[in-house]
Amino acid sequence: MNPNPSSPERAASIPARDAAGANIDINASGPGPRLMTASTLTGDKVVNREGETLGSIDEIMLDVSLGRVAYAVMAAGGFMGLGEKLFAIPWSALTLDTERKRFVLDASKDTFRNAPGFDKDHWPEDADPTWHQSVHRHFGSRPYWDPKDWS
Repeated sequence: MNPNPSSPERAASIPARDAAGANIDINASGPGPRLMTASTLTGDKVVNREGETLGSIDEIMLDVSLGRVAYAVMAAGGFMGLGEKLFAIPWSALTLDTERKRFVLDASKDTFRNAPGFDKDHWPEDADPTWHQSVHRHFGSRPYWDPKDWS
């Protein structure tokens, strides 16, 4: 079975309209909202639906064996990189706001009090399925490795 890369359960969603209500041509040729380099997205803010800044994208983690984006690493808190806490945000939980060059996450600031986080010197074990499952459960998203919507 091959993963379906266009599945809405698997990718950060891209609205058909920007924040101002203007149409976005998601089928335009060349780099655009559907095809971007990871470095283009690194540093983008993550805000909640109320517009409050939650953090910024620090890394984008790939599951190389499945050919999928596993999650975005969001950095939050701290000052000038010191004391920051990192959070794995399921890719499917994010919506890309191309107009404002940011991601929107349907989560309050309080959501991160008990979110599975880590620091830059102690990343989670790749082989720990319990940790990965807890991240997806916390954000209410289907795990990217779940074959239910693969074709």
